[in-house]
Amino acid sequence: MPVLPVTKLALAGRKVLVRCDFNVPLETQKDENGKFKSAKISDSARIDASLETIRYILGQGASVVLCSHLGRPKERSPELSLKPVAEYLSAVLGQKVALAPDCIGDITGRLVGALKPREALLLENLRFHGEEEANDRDFAHELARGKDAYVNDAFGSAHRAHASIVGVTRFIHERAAGFLMMRELEALRAVTENPERPAIAILGGAKVSDKIGVIRNLFTKMNTILIGGAMAYTFIKSRGIPVGKSRVEEDKVDLARDLLAEAEKLGVALVLPVDHIVAPSIDSASGSATAGVEIPADMMGLDIGPRTIDEFIARLAGAKTVIWNGPLGLFEREPFAAGTMKVGEALANLPGAKTVIGGGDTAAAVGHQPWSGRFTHISTGGGATLEYLEGREFPGVKALEV
Repeated sequence: MPVLPVTKLALAGRKVLVRCDFNVPLETQKDENGKFKSAKISDSARIDASLETIRYILGQGASVVLCSHLGRPKERSPELSLKPVAEYLSAVLGQKVALAPDCIGDITGRLVGALKPREALLLENLRFHGEEEANDRDFAHELARGKDAYVNDAFGSAHRAHASIVGVTRFIHERAAGFLMMRELEALRAVTENPERPAIAILGGAKVSDKIGVIRNLFTKMNTILIGGAMAYTFIKSRGIPVGKSRVEEDKVDLARDLLAEAEKLGVALVLPVDHIVAPSIDSASGSATAGVEIPADMMGLDIGPRTIDEFIARLAGAKTVIWNGPLGLFEREPFAAGTMKVGEALANLPGAKTVIGGGDTAAAVGHQPWSGRFTHISTGGGATLEYLEGREFPGVKALEV
């Protein structure tokens, strides 16, 4: 069933509940006694991603009631208040965005009721209430009270069946997806449902266990899967090749061997590194390239090597669809960032290809590079993107269907 875009809703004069993903990283300051003093946003990307939707709804003459979670609080906590988000929104929207003292309750209800067209209110952290994650019916009903329409623009949370994502749609029947949500769904559907071929996936990150579902789902969709990051060492060890002190999931070695055999049977090229950048530890100030695939006993692999970089880039040439999830090395450290950056730049400059970058660490690694604007799409999803690539149904998307 289709999901309506926000442009299909009649919004003038209405109060619209907008679920955003404002779960941004914060830098906190403490006083001389070690108590929390203040917090500021260290990366506003997730807020910025929803500004188009917020501005559109305000521009249509609606009142906007914004809601989001922040962190994983077990109880109300000033460290995880959305106050810095309200301040940032006020600055970038050029109008006051007040912060309600709570996301439900009589005081919040009065603030919602008093909103005039083109005014905005931000509700306090949804997860100050355990009922949010429990998808509690009464909590969802209270959250929906006084709102005429619902817009979900939080793709990064759409894989969760929470009250603000699923429960509210029981009580607000006019609902739609925001611009960010629509972009995410369109981009990921394009590379997973019927990708133009040749189609290639680049998978990295630390653990094979995090990517089992993704690999198996992509076996039926991709021609080639390039494997990097620490997860590659589990695959390499499964072939009986020494990997030194590299990170290996010992309990997944047999599984890795099975996945290699499965790929071969299905005719999918599952490509592993042929050399590495190694060092004695992750704290080493520099690394060196191995002569081949074997890693010395006193070394650990921390990035793909120069020959692997060349091979991966050569494999990408001519690709029409590429999905990338997971960095190819310890990109946070300069000596071990070359694989991620060089492959990323080559991918950004790939002519005529649809290129989608998974969220989380992958977006953090390449999202601020000067060439990052050349990708077709950089997902904001993180764990949500990973689950989408596994082929899972999203409760938050299902709830928007009409």
